[in-house]
Amino acid sequence: MKTFRPTEKDFKRQTYLVDASGKTLGRLATRIASVLMGKGKVCFAQDQLSGDQVVVINAAKVHVTGNKSSAKIYTHYTGYSAGLRTTTFERLIVNKPEEIITQAVKRMLPKTKIGREMQRRLRVFAGADHTHSAQKPVALEI
Repeated sequence: MKTFRPTEKDFKRQTYLVDASGKTLGRLATRIASVLMGKGKVCFAQDQLSGDQVVVINAAKVHVTGNKSSAKIYTHYTGYSAGLRTTTFERLIVNKPEEIITQAVKRMLPKTKIGREMQRRLRVFAGADHTHSAQKPVALEI
């Protein structure tokens, strides 16, 4: 018996719409990462790009549990000496709410070329409006 290798025509790609309002950040990010990787598909292949595209709306309404809203710190290094920049969750949810979900999902994806391609298939919007209505996204309940 030969081993089945899925090809491009075997992957039925779809666009999913996720509403992040009232959702917990970690649980939301794990489900999105799983869809981007294609783990729920019958023809999942770890070394191929088999996942779907995900559009997330209402990113500004995501919440975290416990003391994380004031204690969680996001760091970014600019590349220059003394270039370590830090910001809290509270400040980031006001200034760039898309960045919170993007960073959470990015850190759950593989750190390879395929993982970077998966990141490109994630679209995050702070409000309820999005620009991907032409793809006819299907609502994904989390």
